[in-house]
Amino acid sequence: MLIVDHATVRRVLDGRERELVELVGQTYAEHDRGRSSLPHSIFLRFPDEPRNRIIGLPAYLDGPPRAGIKWISSFPGNIDTGRERASAAIILNSMSTGHPEALVEGSLISARRTAASAALAARELAPADTGGIVLIGCGVINFEILRFAAAALPALRKVTLYDTDPARAEAFAGRAITEMPHLTVQTHHNVEKALKEEALVSLATNASTPHLDLSQADPATTVLHVSLRDLSVATVLAADNIVDDTDHVCREQTSLHLAEKATGKRDFVTATIGSLMRGENGTFRTHAARRRPVIFSPFGLGVLDLALAHLVVTRARQEGLGVVVDGFLPEPALA
Repeated sequence: MLIVDHATVRRVLDGRERELVELVGQTYAEHDRGRSSLPHSIFLRFPDEPRNRIIGLPAYLDGPPRAGIKWISSFPGNIDTGRERASAAIILNSMSTGHPEALVEGSLISARRTAASAALAARELAPADTGGIVLIGCGVINFEILRFAAAALPALRKVTLYDTDPARAEAFAGRAITEMPHLTVQTHHNVEKALKEEALVSLATNASTPHLDLSQADPATTVLHVSLRDLSVATVLAADNIVDDTDHVCREQTSLHLAEKATGKRDFVTATIGSLMRGENGTFRTHAARRRPVIFSPFGLGVLDLALAHLVVTRARQEGLGVVVDGFLPEPALA
C-alpha cells in the first residue's frame, strides 16, 4: 500500500494548472463516451447536525482502467475554529486483484479538480477575451478557481470579491494580490453590486437553499455554479444550463433538482460539458449572440478525482515519493 500525504500531493500538482484543465476535459469526454462507471454519490448525513455530511464517490474510468473511491466530509462549522471545512481520502484499487493499492490525501485533489473543471467551463463557455471574474464566496474552492482561471484565461486581469464575512473577503484579496500580482483585486460588501462588475461569475458558497438571482448581472453572464444551491429555480429556467452529468446533478436538492421538481422535466438542461469537449451540441463562445445567461452546474464527478489521484500516484511512484506500508493486506492463505 502506498500512502501519499497532503504535502506530496501538493508537490506533484503545484504549477500544473493547464495540464490539469486538459486532463479534466479529457476525462469529461471519456465519461460522455460511456467509458466510465459512475454510481450515484452516497450521502451520509447526521440527524442532529444537518449541515454536516460525508460523501462517498465511487468511480471507474477506462483508458487505462482505473477504479477507486473518494470519501469526503464537509463540516462548515470547522471554518469558525480555523480548520478546513472539507477533508478527504481517496483509495485506488488494483484492476487485476481489486486490492486497495494506494491511499491518497484527497482534499487538495478535490479542490483542484473542482477548480480545473470550473476553469475549463470558463474557457469553453465565456468569451475568449474575458478580462474579469466575480467570485461569490471567499474560501478555498474559489481561491483555487481563481488560480486555475488565471491559467486558462490569458486576458484575465480583474477580480471582484464578495463574501458574507467582509474580513474573509479582505483576507482573500490580500492573498490573491500576493500570489497573483498581475491581477487587480477589489471587494464589494453588496452582492448585487458585485454581480454587475463582470460577465463571468463563480459561486462557491456554503448555501443549502437558493438565495440569488441574476437580475443585476449582464444578460450574457457565464456562471460557474460550483456550490449548486445558490440560484433560484426561475434563474435556472431562464438560462442555458451546462452540466457534467444530468442524472447526478438533478438530485440532493440542487437548484437544478428543484427546477426539475417544479417543472417535472429536465429539458432546461442544454448540454453536458463532455459533449461540448467532444465538439457536439454547438458552441456557447459567441458572446454577442447570447441573450441569456449560461450556467455551468457541475455535481462533481468521482471520475475526476480518480483521474487526478491516478496522476498523483503515478508521479509519486516514479519519483520515489510517499510511504510504502508492507503487510497492510493479509498474507495469502496457505494451500
